[in-house]
Amino acid sequence: MKQNNIEIAEPPFARFLFANTKMAWLWLIIRLYVGWQWVEAGWGKINSPMWVGGQAGTALRGFLNGALVKAAGAHPDVQGWYAGFIQNFVIPHAAGFGVMVAFGELFVGLALILGIFTGIAAFFGTFMNLNYLLAGTVSINPVLLMLQLFLILAWRVAGWYGIDMWLLPAIGTPWQKGSAFK
Repeated sequence: MKQNNIEIAEPPFARFLFANTKMAWLWLIIRLYVGWQWVEAGWGKINSPMWVGGQAGTALRGFLNGALVKAAGAHPDVQGWYAGFIQNFVIPHAAGFGVMVAFGELFVGLALILGIFTGIAAFFGTFMNLNYLLAGTVSINPVLLMLQLFLILAWRVAGWYGIDMWLLPAIGTPWQKGSAFK
């Protein structure tokens, strides 16, 4: 039996929202908001000796021990598999993870604000937010997660008012070479 490949077209509204440069202003606002949240969080951690410096890992270890408490009971906020990961892998390496978290937050924020590799930066921000949520923390994380998922979907135009406007056409994508590689 011959198998046909069928391509299902995007709805016009989705194409307009996520791929049309006329909507780049919306993604700029979202990018700046989410980026500022990350820069603010990362900068605070980088300037704290409990995250980066002589006491590195202290703050992260405290946060993770609080997450482990949430893994107990009939309806835990933290799943057992994630608690095991925290206890057996992250806490023993808390100093290194603390530095990675602090600089990761700062770099994601700067990349979003500057509009450089916007989709990739939003992906890593989403990854960090998922880890915070899996550790039982809510705060602003679900809002940032949702906004970052939209930035990932809009990666083609989300950095249009930013460095991506020149960078993406120059480097291209895995499926299309950019002008710098032709």
